[in-house]
Amino acid sequence: MRKSLVAATLAGAALAAGLAAAPAMAASASPNIIGGGAASNIPYGAQIYWTNAGSANGFECSGTIIAPQWVLTAQHCRNDPGMYVLVGSLNLGQGTKATVDRQVPSPNGDILLVHLSTAINTTFSKLGSADPATGATNQIYGWGRTQGSNPPSPVLKTANVRVTGHGTDAFGGSAIASTGINGAAWHGDSGGPEVSNGVQVGVCSTGVNSGSNPQGTQNYASVASSRTFIKNTAGV
Repeated sequence: MRKSLVAATLAGAALAAGLAAAPAMAASASPNIIGGGAASNIPYGAQIYWTNAGSANGFECSGTIIAPQWVLTAQHCRNDPGMYVLVGSLNLGQGTKATVDRQVPSPNGDILLVHLSTAINTTFSKLGSADPATGATNQIYGWGRTQGSNPPSPVLKTANVRVTGHGTDAFGGSAIASTGINGAAWHGDSGGPEVSNGVQVGVCSTGVNSGSNPQGTQNYASVASSRTFIKNTAGV
């Protein structure tokens, strides 16, 4: 079992039991971004599903397409025996389905690369090579719950957050710490991106939130800290 986190991992809706102690290859129940608003023009968004999930639709995490056959998400979203993704739609449960045939965890923190059995033709997420400065205003995206134990959001949501410094992700890696300006991450947003000036700098890992606070705090695993791993694995 993964260590109990005061800042619980923000994974999918299937495991509706408590957030405090999530299994090493599973994650706790999920909601979507609290506050914020509906996203638009995010062609690289990816919905992560577990093939053996106990929920009605199997949705677990958010993610981004970074190459024709690679999706970036959180390591705590990893699942055996299997996963699949839906891409190409901002609406939950819609889009093109692609089976995951390989899962490669980063050695540097809560980041996972999932390889797709078929290539996807779209605009890919651009990845950063440095963490954003403290005080920067960034955007977060996800299909997580909008409040408490609500179901996942039916549409991709976004919110603005302010970087407060550095933190630690669910696997002990370097993370970008932030607080919500008009919204905050919640369950189901795990694996989703934090974007700074159009470039993805983080992957949603943990958060401290009452389930209704749009000014909640969150830690996003640093893309920069795993940049060499991503380049060597996915070629981008």
